Amino acid sequence: MYSNEKYWREYWIKNKIFKTKEEGKKFYVLEMFPYPSGDLHMGHLRNYVIGDVYARYYKMLGYSVLHPMGWDAFGLPAENAAIKKEISPKDWTLSNISVSKNTFKEMGISYDWDREVTTCLPDYYKWTQWIFIKLYEKGLAYRKESPVNWCPDCKTVLANEQVEDGKCYRCGAEVIKKNLTQWYFKITKYADRLLDDLEKLDKWPEKVKMMQKNWIGRSNGVTVRFPFLHSRTEFIDVYTTRPDTLYGVTFMAIAPENPIIQRLPMEEDIRKKVDKYIKTSGKKSEIERAGSKTEKDGVFTGIYVKNPLTNQKVAVFVGDYVLASYGTGAVMGVPAHDTRDFSFAKKYDIPIKIVIQPKDKKINDKDMKDAYIETGIMENSEQFSGMLSTDAKEQIIEHLEKIGWGERTVNYRLRDWLISRQRYWGTPIPMIHCPKCGIVPEKIENLPVLLPDPHKVDYIPKGKSPLASVEEFVNTTCPVCGGPAKRDTDTMDTFVDSSWYYLRYSDANNEKEIFSKDKLNYWMPVDLYIGGVEHAILHLLFSRFITKFLCDEGLIKNDEPFKELFTQGMVMNRVNGNLEVMSKSKGNAIPVGPFVEKEGSDVARGTILFIAPPEKALEWNEESVQSIKNFMRRIVHTVEKIPTKTVENDDIDYEINFLIESFSHDLQRFKLNTAVSSLMKFINFTEKSFSENKDFGIPKGIKEKFIIVMAPIFPHLAEKLWNKTGNENSVFLEKFPKADRSKLEKEEIEIVVQVKGKIRGRINITSHITEEKLKELVMEIDNVRKFIDNKPIKKIIYIPKKLVNIIV
Repeated sequence: MYSNEKYWREYWIKNKIFKTKEEGKKFYVLEMFPYPSGDLHMGHLRNYVIGDVYARYYKMLGYSVLHPMGWDAFGLPAENAAIKKEISPKDWTLSNISVSKNTFKEMGISYDWDREVTTCLPDYYKWTQWIFIKLYEKGLAYRKESPVNWCPDCKTVLANEQVEDGKCYRCGAEVIKKNLTQWYFKITKYADRLLDDLEKLDKWPEKVKMMQKNWIGRSNGVTVRFPFLHSRTEFIDVYTTRPDTLYGVTFMAIAPENPIIQRLPMEEDIRKKVDKYIKTSGKKSEIERAGSKTEKDGVFTGIYVKNPLTNQKVAVFVGDYVLASYGTGAVMGVPAHDTRDFSFAKKYDIPIKIVIQPKDKKINDKDMKDAYIETGIMENSEQFSGMLSTDAKEQIIEHLEKIGWGERTVNYRLRDWLISRQRYWGTPIPMIHCPKCGIVPEKIENLPVLLPDPHKVDYIPKGKSPLASVEEFVNTTCPVCGGPAKRDTDTMDTFVDSSWYYLRYSDANNEKEIFSKDKLNYWMPVDLYIGGVEHAILHLLFSRFITKFLCDEGLIKNDEPFKELFTQGMVMNRVNGNLEVMSKSKGNAIPVGPFVEKEGSDVARGTILFIAPPEKALEWNEESVQSIKNFMRRIVHTVEKIPTKTVENDDIDYEINFLIESFSHDLQRFKLNTAVSSLMKFINFTEKSFSENKDFGIPKGIKEKFIIVMAPIFPHLAEKLWNKTGNENSVFLEKFPKADRSKLEKEEIEIVVQVKGKIRGRINITSHITEEKLKELVMEIDNVRKFIDNKPIKKIIYIPKKLVNIIV
């Protein structure tokens, strides 16, 4: 708008201003790379602008900065577009990348495009396949049949994390259960390290760390064996964190997916009821089944087990509020002391046995409205009666281990990472099925296993991977015996692609290895990682897992990928008066391209940074756009119209050093909105000083310092003004100034305060205080207000550094 932005962008490219160097101290700043969906809107842009501010700032602090960009380019949208628009996923994706890349360049984001990565291209997914094989060789990639979440519309498997309120996170269809043989990564082997090492991440938001802790869900308890009455050799294992309630067990509930159900000797009519119930429960999501608001139901199997502590028989039910994915897929029902069990018992008229009483009163099963779940005094628990329930836990576990009916167990909510997908547009799984040798990995030297020509593929979902219908892809040679074999036709979850991309940036063009260890270890870990909190669990957890694995393989020194994490707030905009998250689908998106063409990149940057603190939600509005445009005009006026004079001026020395100090401090605290405010305060000072004194001037060195400070926020305008002040090189080759603290030391003086010529108070002020601020402070003195007595003030006389006289 106030500078030829295109000229300066071309200047940066021509002179390789942001070409990455690898020398001295380093700073690796990274924004989570985007899925290429076409032109970006302001909601997308926020985290990229934040990252760019820090990339430019640290470059000017003298760091070698790595600030790359790439594309999370595989995924369902491209395949769905191929079906609807009859265009190949590759063509659709690469076209969108071209549009998005052009938008980034128009914004002047300081990316080193020589390090660009695109996950759907063979030079990248070759190494994704390499990681898969390395995991397989260590026993961390395996195949098993299990019930999975199946989207009937997308015709593909979904991880638990991709099911939201029982629906597909992409298309919104109701998710069902289906048995399939799938590939998994054994992330559970790293559960303890993933949990314990969160303590190292002192620059991560606590809310993100807590989300990961809860997702991993480590708990300490005991696995108890309940023998069947009909068999001396069979039993049900149950995991519990409440051994203090074992004497209160009155029923058992088994998950519908638990394979033991098929072995139970049920009567024929009961078997039919159980089978019908299992079929019905298969249509529910795990979230729906386990939700606190969902009514708990089940069906009696006619089978009993024995409580190993009381020898009492306990009825066995199938209940879908029990999840096969947690613990052993069976729970002991203690209705007196568990809310879900209480509801279940009331519904099916199951006895309620109290074994823990409150300390201050007695409860009975007939009057109970809900379960008693707090600490209390044990009763009806044999030798443990009379003990505090928290103390009894440990002793009951010891007793179970002693009599051989239980053992201490650490359990996790975290499940192994399901990575198989039955779609075309993903990284092919590099495994081969040989009738002689079994399942074997492709030879490393044969990677990448290429996707077949997209024009030869039928993308219409049929419940199996489209790759299965491409014979020239499927039919291959076994790398072990050389006989005929078939390729695995699943592709990988796109989270696999994004779990390691930040490593590839260190050596993006290396054709011989995934990366040079020396280059990687120079740059890693990422010093500042910026992205949405919606990625707090999946992407970040998977990335941490892959980093730890590669560290164990000796490829990386650091076993945590991201030193500091910043999660930006959402960008909002109004739709029919309602404030909504900015999105194309809601019709409230502000496209970046047209906005930048009309208003300029720096206006977009300034608006995004100024409206709200970066971690808070931002409401896009035209008033803020106009405010930034006006501020930029004022910057130009200050630099170009206020005379450049070499004069001694304590006030302006103080103001520029205060700006440098406060701006740097704000950036260290992610207060980017107040950093913009600091620039505004300096311009306010210069404009006021010039309006009051036409002899006021600004030394050239101070103008230059101001331009350098503003450069990370308004880079194009800064370059123009830097050039206007007689400098030939880029402003981004300058060192960011340090505040002269001696200029910030203010002399304190005492000011006499008079009302109508009579002394009514005194006030201590610093010598650099503005007259306007001084008058505000004077009016806060109680005795002064008393003698003004709410009378109108005619004028205020100020004799600098001596007195203030208020005339009423």
